[in-house]
Amino acid sequence: MKRGKPIGLSLAVCATMACAACGGGAAEPAASAGGPVTITVNGLPPATDEYNRAVFEADVKAFEAGNPNIKIDAKEGFMDPQTFSAKIAGGQLEDVFYVYLTDAQNLIAKRQVSDISPHLSGFPVTKDYKPGLMQVFSDQAGKVYGLPDDNYSLGLLYNRKLYEKAGLDPDRPPVTWAEVRENAKKISALGGGVVGYGDYSKSNTGGWHFTAELYSVGGDVAVRDGGGAWKAAFNDDKGRQVLQQLKDMRWTDDSMGRRQLLEYDDLVKLMATEKLGQQIGSTGDLTNTVTRFKGTYDDYGMGPIPGGQGTLGGGSGYMFKAGLSPEKIKAGLAWLTFKKNPDRIDADNQRSAAKGLPVGLPEPNVWTGGSEQKQLAATKKHATIPTENFKPFADALGRIPVKLEPPNAQQIYAALDTVMQKVLTDRDADIAQLLADAETQVNQILATVK
Repeated sequence: MKRGKPIGLSLAVCATMACAACGGGAAEPAASAGGPVTITVNGLPPATDEYNRAVFEADVKAFEAGNPNIKIDAKEGFMDPQTFSAKIAGGQLEDVFYVYLTDAQNLIAKRQVSDISPHLSGFPVTKDYKPGLMQVFSDQAGKVYGLPDDNYSLGLLYNRKLYEKAGLDPDRPPVTWAEVRENAKKISALGGGVVGYGDYSKSNTGGWHFTAELYSVGGDVAVRDGGGAWKAAFNDDKGRQVLQQLKDMRWTDDSMGRRQLLEYDDLVKLMATEKLGQQIGSTGDLTNTVTRFKGTYDDYGMGPIPGGQGTLGGGSGYMFKAGLSPEKIKAGLAWLTFKKNPDRIDADNQRSAAKGLPVGLPEPNVWTGGSEQKQLAATKKHATIPTENFKPFADALGRIPVKLEPPNAQQIYAALDTVMQKVLTDRDADIAQLLADAETQVNQILATVK
């Protein structure tokens, strides 16, 4: 569901020739015997985004200074779901292009991307990417077609000030849904329009959160059958458990507030104005709460998703257009491992901190091993936010399995919005019937998945 780059998580630049070498890992030459290699890449911010565009352009200048046989032809934008299919069908995609994690496997299956596996050994930093993220860009034979760029997963966001007012420990967020419910009752008892727990049910956000909450208790929205076809999987005890919890909080406890049919900005605003105690969200939601609605990181905390059996995650990466020459693939790898390299994190964080940008959130973090230690050290050194507020979430990373969105996610979310809407607006909603009806609709959607 999360789209685009997180607000405020800009990278600083190494704008000198000396820093061009900090891309590390680019051991293989990328030029062809005929001379310099030019590759097209996307991700160039628009001119209206002056700071981030300057960052990108300085990166290109530094990279080309350190790699004189490679030229970068940068294009604006990331991935527009409305035009992506047409661009790839028309051969208009850049050589190295941005994708959401949910699109990678489909591109691999359709053979619309190049195998970069034979060239990865020349770029040793790629060994430190999280294995789970690399699997997203790999086929069943282990061939690799892209690299991760950022990631996120969902946890429990909460208002520390409201926790304290309700007599709750803000350093010990709930780890079960039963605890969430009890906390919600205490928070809503504060009165004054304060909501103990908030959830979405409109503009595909209801289905998105239903999916996350289902994953948290060990359920699935969709699974493959023995023949490889996708089938709805939420019409079971797990699905009923999620909806019954919401129904009980909404109607028995009255801890979710009477205003429903909420969508993305609604919960962010409530959290920022100290009217919401708890919600499911990501570090990107925290950033939006602060940057768009004038909240402060001091007032918020983040813990692992309750239930802890799985969490919805996602992110983005870059893939390589089908049919690229080895020289262009190596040039693309040199560029990506220059842009995304743990040796740059300290300088990036220092500049971000000087710019007043948030440094210290536990995600995105795509690294393991020594590279992750560099990220953690640089984060601690330059943190501009109270990292201890988000330590419960950070400590759980790696312990809770991250699961991606189902295929045709936005269509499925729209169908599941109806289920969430009925449960949160109709005291007499029939959960079993709602799930049965949604199952039929979602199976029709999944029948189109190839």
